[in-house]
Amino acid sequence: MQRSPVPIRRDWRQRVEALGFEFHTLDGPYWVEDACFRFDQVEIDRLESAGNELHAMCLDAVADIVRTGDYARLGLGPIAATLAERAWRAGEQALYGRMDLAYDGTAPPKLLEYNADTPTALFEAAVVQWYWLEDTRAGLDQFNLLHEALVRRWPALIPEGSCVHFAGSLEAVEDRVTTDYLRDTCTQAGFATTLLDMSDIGWKDGQFVDLDDHGIRALFKLYPWEWMVEEPFARHLPDLALRIVEPAWKQLLSNKSLLPLLWERHRGHPNLLAASHDPRDIEGRVVAKPRFGREGEGVRVSDPDRGMQFAEPGMVYQAHAPLYRSEAGYGLVGLWVVGDEAVGLGMREDANPVTGNASRFVPHCFG
Repeated sequence: MQRSPVPIRRDWRQRVEALGFEFHTLDGPYWVEDACFRFDQVEIDRLESAGNELHAMCLDAVADIVRTGDYARLGLGPIAATLAERAWRAGEQALYGRMDLAYDGTAPPKLLEYNADTPTALFEAAVVQWYWLEDTRAGLDQFNLLHEALVRRWPALIPEGSCVHFAGSLEAVEDRVTTDYLRDTCTQAGFATTLLDMSDIGWKDGQFVDLDDHGIRALFKLYPWEWMVEEPFARHLPDLALRIVEPAWKQLLSNKSLLPLLWERHRGHPNLLAASHDPRDIEGRVVAKPRFGREGEGVRVSDPDRGMQFAEPGMVYQAHAPLYRSEAGYGLVGLWVVGDEAVGLGMREDANPVTGNASRFVPHCFG
């Protein structure tokens, strides 16, 4: 694994914009055109295998939480717990997720968190970097089966003949592009689809409706479950025959309190880091993460010599794992799961050791 300089496509902006990639440059460069991460086949196989094993471990943890009813440990209230349990027991299937891993090409990859509910950076991983590969890296390959896997997955989630409403916070360009891309994969799978903002969902005659007062029976929402259950309409959710993607049991995976549970069940596993709700359980440097944090918000890394001395409510503590380091910054592996299989890779990079919303996307190849 190494970060390598590559020639810039002279017309790269026009090429990525033609794909619908509107946010290649936000407050600064987001898409990296002059470099790539290069892997070998052994490293790709190692990442794929780790992702599949970690995902299976996560599903086993969900099954145990539902069996024991230990939702309070994850900070879930009654509505959230009811929805999660009902969706799991009903066998509702999941669409996709992204595991963030620390990996340097030598040591085993380590799970930092599982963005299993509303992960973004999907369109650039599935589409934009694939066309970059075809344009620039003749003879090389890419771990990227995302698009085909997403199209194949939809019939397992939604009844045949359904119209699927796609909703998100559409004023945010990254959310809009992600939502619209997933809508396109659903359309390619043969379903009718409609796009709307979350704020445009209404309530009428005992059902959720769109702007044309059409009832919503199947909904993909790029909107976190922890926000959903705090909305005024949440009280209606347990009583509705409404298929929502991602299913409500994904709350248990996107919640960073999953990390201590995994460590308790699989202590010493090569792809896990020590984790706890009490930092005093962890030796050495400690990373503190809000249970429901996003984009690196609220993440703190302890002083190398002192660690973190006191636990805070709502925080999860994890042993520190250094990210891949180059002159350009810190590289983070995003391993994409569709259904129950690892199917793709997206690399993000940040000037800081905590990957935040100013990170950059770097394409990859192997061979």
